[in-house]
Amino acid sequence: MSGAAFSAIAIAQSYPTRPVRFVVPLAPGGAGDIVARTVAAKLSDVWGGQVIIDNRGGANTIIGTDFVAKAKPDGYTWLLGVQGSLAINPAFYMKLPYDAVNDFDPVTQMTRYGYVLVVHPALPVKRTPELVALARTRPGDLAYGTSGTGGSNHLAGELFRLMTGVKMNAIPYKGSAPALTALLSGEVQLMFDTMITSIPLIKSGRVRALAVSLPKRSPSLPNVPTLAESGVPGYRFDAWQAIVVPAGTPKDIVRRIQQDVVRVLAMPDVRRALVDEGANEIVGSTPEEFGSHIRSEIERYRKLIAEAGIERQ
Repeated sequence: MSGAAFSAIAIAQSYPTRPVRFVVPLAPGGAGDIVARTVAAKLSDVWGGQVIIDNRGGANTIIGTDFVAKAKPDGYTWLLGVQGSLAINPAFYMKLPYDAVNDFDPVTQMTRYGYVLVVHPALPVKRTPELVALARTRPGDLAYGTSGTGGSNHLAGELFRLMTGVKMNAIPYKGSAPALTALLSGEVQLMFDTMITSIPLIKSGRVRALAVSLPKRSPSLPNVPTLAESGVPGYRFDAWQAIVVPAGTPKDIVRRIQQDVVRVLAMPDVRRALVDEGANEIVGSTPEEFGSHIRSEIERYRKLIAEAGIERQ
C-alpha cells in the first residue's frame, strides 16, 4: 500500500476531528431542516463530536448551495441537497453560480417525501375526480397556491394540470408558508403542500386532503389515496433530502460519511421520527446511485418545465 493511500485511510478513520458544518439552504422548521437536524443530532452522538446546522436560506436555495459549492473540500462542510437546489434550479434557471453536477460530490440520498393535494374545506369536493370535474366546469376559476414560479409545489400543480387537462391558475407567493396561509383564508382553493406542514391542518379539519403525490400511500397518511389511485394514473411527484459535499472531497471521507449516515438512518428511533414527520421512504443510497439520480432528476424537470410552457429564468 502506498504512503498516500495509507494516509487517506488513516484520515478517514480518524474523521471527524473537529465540528462539521451542515448547511441547510432553507429556513428553519421545514421538512428538509427537520431531516437535517434529526440526522445531525444522532451523528453527533455517534461521533462524539458536533455536526452543526447552519441555515442559509434565500433565493430558492441558491445562497446556501453556492456557499457549499465554494467551500474547502475537506469533509467539514456539507450541504443538505434537496430537489430544488440540485434538480429544479438547474432545469429552471438559465444561469446559476454553481453547477449541480460538477461542483459537488454526492454522498447519499436520505429520504423521499411526497406532497399532499389539499383543498379549502369550503370547496365542495372530497375526492380528486370531483375536483377535476369541478375544474372542468369552471375553467380558470380555481387557483392553487405556490411558493413561487418554478418552486416544487408549482411544478407539482403543473404536472397535475398537464395530466388531467384542467385549467387552473397558479398563484405565486413568497414561500410555502404564505401560500398555505392563503389557502387557509380561502384566497386560493387548493395547494400541493409538504406533508409535514399539512398533516396538523388535516387532522384539525382546517384543510381537506384529497390525495398524495407518490405511487404508494404514505405511512403518515395511510387513509389518503394516491393520485394514481384517484384517476391520474402515472402521477408521481416527490421531494427528497440528501447530503452532498464540495467536489474534490477525499473519497475515503465521502465513504465514511455515507456509511455512518446510512447507519444512523437505520436506527429505529430515527426512522420513526422521520416517518412521523412525513417521510415516505428512508433511502440511504450509495454516492454512485445518488449521483445518477441527480442527473436523471434534472432531465425530468427540464422536460416538465418545457411541456408546461414555463419560461426559464
